[in-house]
Amino acid sequence: MIGTLALLLMAQAQQWPQHSMDRPRPPVVDPGPERPPAPAPKDAIVLFDGSNLSQWRAQDSTAAKWIVKDGYVEVKPGTGMLVSARGFGDVQLHIEWRTPTPAQGEGQERGNSGVFLMGIYELQVLDSYQNDTYPDGQAGAIYGENPPLVNATRPPGQWQAYDIIFHRPHFKTDGSLERPARMTVFLNGILIQDNFELVGPTANKARPPYSAHPDKLPLKLQDHGNPIRYRNIWIRELE
Repeated sequence: MIGTLALLLMAQAQQWPQHSMDRPRPPVVDPGPERPPAPAPKDAIVLFDGSNLSQWRAQDSTAAKWIVKDGYVEVKPGTGMLVSARGFGDVQLHIEWRTPTPAQGEGQERGNSGVFLMGIYELQVLDSYQNDTYPDGQAGAIYGENPPLVNATRPPGQWQAYDIIFHRPHFKTDGSLERPARMTVFLNGILIQDNFELVGPTANKARPPYSAHPDKLPLKLQDHGNPIRYRNIWIRELE
């Protein structure tokens, strides 16, 4: 299975190099108006309910430094990633995000953040509403690996919602890869990643190979220097 996957990914890389601006853009789909946050399922672990960051830490394990206000948490630029206090493996994750308005910057410099499953595998957060960038780095991309099927973003200043199904990679006892990670993603209720098999950890201008790691690792939210807001974060363990 891994051999076939490697050959397929090699062919894709030859056709569309990572971060290629020549790659076709995903078609734009209007997801409709923003919706009020729905309550978390009864069996979910609520990671952020709008009131405090008790479920989070800074990357150096000190107290989280992002700003909590009016039911959301906002990136405080320069303070580093927000890291969940506990680790997760296979999960269903719901997270809502909002990019700044008025929009500032272009491409990767407009409303940039990211949701890192296990702290390693990034689902890109970006203001991709009428904002061009390389397709494998726009909102809903598995960063540097796979563009979203469609661009279903709302305008800046409106809330967006990710619903993510993530299955962790499995490793053999010798540390080699047995089964790659997989991700399915809905953006604003629209399917944008369909059980995609990740080629390895996500990275900028690189494709690092899988390296054996624990079965559960913390979720991370990225500080890319933009004041992105998050709300209504909950997670369900699937294993």
